[in-house]
Amino acid sequence: MKENVIFCYSGTGNCLDMAKNIAKALGDTDIIMMRKYPAVTDVREAKRVGFVVPCYGGGLPGHVERYIHDIKVSPDAYTFAIGQCAAYLGEGLSKINEIIPLKYWAKVSHQCTCIWLFPHDLMMPKMGAKEAQARSEYLTGKIVQDIKAGKVTAKKLSKAVLNKAEHAAWPQIARMKGQTLRANDNCIKCGTCAKVCPMGNIKYTGDAVVFGDKCISCCACVQYCPKEAINFGNITKKRERYHNPNVTVEELTKDIISF
Repeated sequence: MKENVIFCYSGTGNCLDMAKNIAKALGDTDIIMMRKYPAVTDVREAKRVGFVVPCYGGGLPGHVERYIHDIKVSPDAYTFAIGQCAAYLGEGLSKINEIIPLKYWAKVSHQCTCIWLFPHDLMMPKMGAKEAQARSEYLTGKIVQDIKAGKVTAKKLSKAVLNKAEHAAWPQIARMKGQTLRANDNCIKCGTCAKVCPMGNIKYTGDAVVFGDKCISCCACVQYCPKEAINFGNITKKRERYHNPNVTVEELTKDIISF
């Protein structure tokens, strides 16, 4: 077991990029991915245990909350969580805190990746992708300093009551939007979309790409498609694609990334 463990969910790379930067700075760190059930859940030997997660519809993505219930952490461990979002934090970190009490937490905004909802550059504060990435890396540096110093966040996490209703409705909204996914004639049947889908929602039947009904709107299939062949109906056809430039498909689909 490494001295440091970071549990990470990432749809199109921003959270994994941050987790990697934290891990590099801390050293002796395992990033355990939560796109599916974590490969390791008993981390009681780790001295620091962190979470880096996005905000999906006002809360945690997919089955992440259920997975966290199975994670075993030493009561002496330094625990932290970073929430990435386009604008508002939502109830995600509050949910983690209810399950595994957090000593430190922070929020960092970055590019929106749910482009059926908003264009990717709609973030607060609004800025371009390169500027947003530079900002994320700068703030990550400050977060690492806090973690190394064992800082405890004085401000309490908001229960985000208004986001609870939003997040309760999100799975159904995401599934309905997922039913509008289509691959156009630019598709080269490379398999990238099926590989990056954390839900196993994309299959190949003969020459056709078939989208199921388990979409959680991570948008990885849309954002990582090398031919920009996948769209949510018509709304994303003219919207610029975005995924974190420092995260590859191979990294995104690993179970554990070690530093």
